[in-house]
Amino acid sequence: MSFRALRPFILAVLITLPGVVFRFTHPDFSPLWAALLAGMAILGASFLLTWACETAQMDIPQAVAVAVVALIAVLPEYSVDMYFTWMAGKDPQSAYAHYAIANMTGANRLLVGVGWSAIVLVFAGRFHSAVILDEDKRTDVLFLALATLYALTIPLKGSLTWFDGVIFLSIYIWYICIVSRRPVEEESPEGPAAVLAQIPGRRRLWTTLGIFFYSAFVIFCNAEPFSENLVASGKLLGVNEFLLVQWLAPIASEAPEFIISLMFAFRGNSGLALASLLSSKLNQWTLLVGTIPGVYALSSGSFSPPIPLDSHQLQEILLTAGQSLFAVALLSDLRLSTREAFWLLLLFSAQLFSPLYETSFEALFGLPADPLRLHVFYAWTYLALATALLIKNWRHVSKLRLGFKV
Repeated sequence: MSFRALRPFILAVLITLPGVVFRFTHPDFSPLWAALLAGMAILGASFLLTWACETAQMDIPQAVAVAVVALIAVLPEYSVDMYFTWMAGKDPQSAYAHYAIANMTGANRLLVGVGWSAIVLVFAGRFHSAVILDEDKRTDVLFLALATLYALTIPLKGSLTWFDGVIFLSIYIWYICIVSRRPVEEESPEGPAAVLAQIPGRRRLWTTLGIFFYSAFVIFCNAEPFSENLVASGKLLGVNEFLLVQWLAPIASEAPEFIISLMFAFRGNSGLALASLLSSKLNQWTLLVGTIPGVYALSSGSFSPPIPLDSHQLQEILLTAGQSLFAVALLSDLRLSTREAFWLLLLFSAQLFSPLYETSFEALFGLPADPLRLHVFYAWTYLALATALLIKNWRHVSKLRLGFKV
């Protein structure tokens, strides 16, 4: 292979090395530099994982590929959230539980509000004004709807327990059992994954496994320093560390998937791009949320106490569930238009910057501060719009049951 073909892999590995060296040498860096190095390492490992996952599906059974590769692909996002959850179990009175919920909700909302919208808008700029999914994606939309409806019960009952985790994991396993029986679709890897695909036979399998293990090693080494130094950087800069964990942390882990999906959309394969991010959203909304109570229970040594959540975290979950239901309503006809993508992005941007609006409004009119006020407003806005769309598109909604057919 030429150096040009191997250049993306070399660059990704070089990005990971400073973070690995920092993890074992512990130089006296400021939290800002430490978070940057660890974040870049996770970013490089995420790219390697993405390419390896695409190639691995050529060499392993379809049922294994659907379950295992999907799990490995989201390992970067899980590593940060699971670290915060584990530390929350060790010290229930700390802010770690808040960080875990912040990271989970931020990743979910970023995936839909920015990822889905960007796919459609990029595709519309070069080809058509809507992205259309294949018929078999009714299954994905249906299970996303099931997970979302159950997620709405969490803020209603005010807790996230191990029983909730079992429900979310059961939804994920049920989904995997159905999609693993789909016919195998032959897809040619593109970009750096195509370079790995050229390696013959068993050597390709071992090379892919080597990339998996190296990437997992890098992520394992950097999850703690990235998480801790990100929080410390927020305190050092006077920035709300909750917001940094919620929005900045997912960028490092989600960026490779975003970039690759955007490349697919730019080349005209928008259905595959949106389907990929739909699967990621479903994985995060079932497997990630379902794992949090179990990790917390193992860390605390007991399944009795639920993970501690205050009204802020519960409203974050409500807002995320509201956005998710709105996204399900938009995709009930397996079509996402430019106008719908614009509304997804607009509503996401509005709730993202709502603290600034609220601060200005309060300063202008002298109203008392209430950080949850606009969260509740946007949550109910999402839910109201979703309800209206589901009623309007009831014919398409009723067809979602066809997703059970294999």
